[in-house]
Amino acid sequence: MTLLVTGSDGLVGSAIRNYVNNDVFFATRADADLTNFEQTLDLFNRIKPSKVVHLAAMVGGIGGNLMHSGDYFRSNLLINTNVLESARITGVERLVSFMSTCVFPNEGPWPLHPRNLHNGAPHPSNFGYAYAKRMLEVQSRAYRSQWGLDYFVVIPTNIYGPNDNFNLLEGHVVPALIHKIYQAMEEKNDLHIWGSGKPLREFVYSHDIAKLVIWLLDNYSDEEPIILSSGIENSIEELTLQICKIMGYQGEVVKDLDKPDGQFRKPSDVSRLKELYPRFEFTSLESGLVDTVDWFINNYPNLRK
Repeated sequence: MTLLVTGSDGLVGSAIRNYVNNDVFFATRADADLTNFEQTLDLFNRIKPSKVVHLAAMVGGIGGNLMHSGDYFRSNLLINTNVLESARITGVERLVSFMSTCVFPNEGPWPLHPRNLHNGAPHPSNFGYAYAKRMLEVQSRAYRSQWGLDYFVVIPTNIYGPNDNFNLLEGHVVPALIHKIYQAMEEKNDLHIWGSGKPLREFVYSHDIAKLVIWLLDNYSDEEPIILSSGIENSIEELTLQICKIMGYQGEVVKDLDKPDGQFRKPSDVSRLKELYPRFEFTSLESGLVDTVDWFINNYPNLRK
């Protein structure tokens, strides 16, 4: 039984490599342009997978979403449609796809629960990406309904870890902060962060997500998406100060209040995961950040940025 991992050169894909053995194909952009249906179908026909972990996506932080909302909508809609349809045509038995908590309605209710996924508009800062990703859940559910396919969706909170995208403008908050702090230390400048620092987020280490998704691929079979998170919230300011401490930055932290905060908080309901896997232990934020900073320092400047 061959497992196909799409988007395998990204954050979670690179972590999964540590937790699987033989008979796995890690697909990257070099193997197929997943926005192209013919190339996607050809990949599936060549690999003939029985299981798929679908990670491939166009992703980014607030900056990337604000600048490229149309690109994020179009590319993600095409990627997801092509991957699931190619999986259906070639007889893939089980497929798990990834969304994120930013797809939930901006106005709540909280804690976030999959049953409320479509009950309101997402935050305007990432609406293009969010609506495209919501359709991934719809497509998975529709394929299960019509063809009985065991396709489902997981919803991790803010993932961080080695091999992240450290782009200063388009990266997610953890890698962007690490890169900003490194740059501030190199140039002996103040550290500027977006917004007030007050918003709260649930951060989860990429290796935890890798271990969970491999477990779920063999132990979960339900149409309802499942949220992957410890449920612990930290403010952006707390996160910033923790990374500063790890990296040894002692300069000024300046809050650019003219920059957007995004949603203030979006706590998630993790009861389903705890029910299914009560013994799972998440990596502490401090430990995960130490590993991520070490990886950044050891791989700079040859990393995604």
